[in-house]
Amino acid sequence: MHFEFATATRIVFGPETIKELAPSAKSLGTRALIVEGESGQRIAGLTDQLGEAGISISEFHVSGEPTVAVVEAGLEQARAGQCDLVISIGGGSVIDCGKAIAGLMTNRGRIYDYLEVVGKGKPLTNPSAHFIAVPTTAGTGSEVTRNAVLTAVDQRVKVSLRSPLMLPRLAIVDPELTYSLPPEITAASGLDALTQLIEPFLSNASNPITDAICREGMRRASRSLRHAYQDGNNPRAREDMALASLFGGMALANARLGAVHGFAGPIGGMFPAPHGAICARLLSVVLEMNLKALRDRAAKGSDLERFTEMSRLLTGDQDSCAEDGIQWLQELCASLKVPPLATYGITELDFREIVAQAKKASSMKGNPIELMDHELLRIMELAL
Repeated sequence: MHFEFATATRIVFGPETIKELAPSAKSLGTRALIVEGESGQRIAGLTDQLGEAGISISEFHVSGEPTVAVVEAGLEQARAGQCDLVISIGGGSVIDCGKAIAGLMTNRGRIYDYLEVVGKGKPLTNPSAHFIAVPTTAGTGSEVTRNAVLTAVDQRVKVSLRSPLMLPRLAIVDPELTYSLPPEITAASGLDALTQLIEPFLSNASNPITDAICREGMRRASRSLRHAYQDGNNPRAREDMALASLFGGMALANARLGAVHGFAGPIGGMFPAPHGAICARLLSVVLEMNLKALRDRAAKGSDLERFTEMSRLLTGDQDSCAEDGIQWLQELCASLKVPPLATYGITELDFREIVAQAKKASSMKGNPIELMDHELLRIMELAL
């Protein structure tokens, strides 16, 4: 057995922990680039607190999922303002954008020198500028991961800027910041979090630490996602989902993902489809195909036992089998009104290109079994 585990330097979790942002930021820098969503509503009042702490602020707005060009613009703004601190307040896209900017602020060269797949993939050599992540959704777990997912528009693909030097200096996870999320975003982000607990648990690189985190996260997500969707002001449900998201980020950063995320990257780069919604639609279909493939040609007891354990964690029924867990996920997605992939303009004519790109994705390497082309195509057919 050989593994490592790394996460954010400091994690602060709980209601009203957002109050710790200004005093914590004060110890890390004096000029902050604030990366936020387009509306800027999330930082109302926080700018005054940061100002009172003696921190000058430059605001950078992110609309949608970040592109390479957006990160380059943010980097230019941070350098022009001589910023020594980056604070991201928002969903996974906002956090990934800020994380990438912080990583590039201290490393010379162009972003393409460091990007995977479409760039040179060189490692960062200097630690990132101090970076604070404040998630306002419960999905990606980006506040504790070592990579930033960016869209390379010209190549129509999502790629990562990745380095252990990019781990946030501080993650402030305040569940109260998620109360105002609408039901559809609660569903998509919550199912993304659940996927990021299930895939590392079933992956070929799981370890005892990530296993423990995934088990606890699956328990919390399974009991609370529906409640958070139905009542956004339910404190216990929102707290459970914030923890599930946090745990999913820890797990994926220290184990691997699988075919769901292997598909999600290429699809998200080719079509205007939200990452969480893609994962939600693919999850049960991929699990069903993985289970069949394992039984057909690589039936190891330990792999199949994990599917059974996953089912029992999700359903709460200690007599359930693997198929029961997959059915439970199908029913959950139906109740949360997860749309089919065709909603985003995908057709059968796109399948072969999607599959070709998915096979190259780093996430696909973590799948518990290598899926064959006809199985990958079948996944697309069922998810369409």
